[in-house]
Amino acid sequence: MFFSLRRASDVARRWVWVALIFATSLAAQPAPSLPAASVTVDHSPFDTLLRTHVTDGLVDYDAFRDAVAFRRYLTSLERASLAGVDEDERLAFWINVYNAYTIQLIVTHGERESIRNIDRTLGLLRLKGPWSEPIVRAAGRTLSLDEVEHRIIRKDFHDPRIHFALVSAAKGSPPLRSEAYTGAALDRQLFDQGTRFLKDSTKNQIETRFPRLSPIFTYYRLDFGNSRTEIGAFLATWFDGETKTRLESGRFGMRELPFDWSLNAKPRPR
Repeated sequence: MFFSLRRASDVARRWVWVALIFATSLAAQPAPSLPAASVTVDHSPFDTLLRTHVTDGLVDYDAFRDAVAFRRYLTSLERASLAGVDEDERLAFWINVYNAYTIQLIVTHGERESIRNIDRTLGLLRLKGPWSEPIVRAAGRTLSLDEVEHRIIRKDFHDPRIHFALVSAAKGSPPLRSEAYTGAALDRQLFDQGTRFLKDSTKNQIETRFPRLSPIFTYYRLDFGNSRTEIGAFLATWFDGETKTRLESGRFGMRELPFDWSLNAKPRPR
């Protein structure tokens, strides 16, 4: 009996050691990593602000300056995560970022004449002026407006219609929409922006015998096509009849209209 108890005790001890070794090996292994929590941004506060304070593309900058909801929205952009977000939603996010922080740039500097007055030195723009100021905080990054436009939007998305949506606080720009961009509505919104911009005779005169275009088509010419025929085919999407035929043929001029850099602000009450 003594020997059998001893053998049982030995077996039990061996099993205890096996259990300890197994538990130790499990503890040594790194815990499985859990996916980071995705913080998505709600653009509805910005949408409400745009609907309330933007009329026909003109902005009430003082109202944005005073709006607590606008400051909270900018904070939400900074904390946002784009992990797992589809392409349209990401593009809508960055367009909203660009437009919101352009408003914030004007508000921060108290400028009410032209965005080009910001960051001037001895009457000249310093480096790239307002567009190089690292004012943007979005998706955990600190960026300039130039970086948002050129290093993210133009580089990653390759949709020339973005030039109808990015608004540089100037009357010569496409009009600022009275609504925020969303992934679900993005295609419709960009097409509508093209309609509003291309058919505004103060910015483009395309349905004439000798068309004149916004300087945007010069600044970003290769974004719209590698030849006049490709550019014409792109523009023809928004036109019909003789104008559409002429654009698709590539037989049209590309003279520039002057660009109006005055601020796209609502007139101030006297």
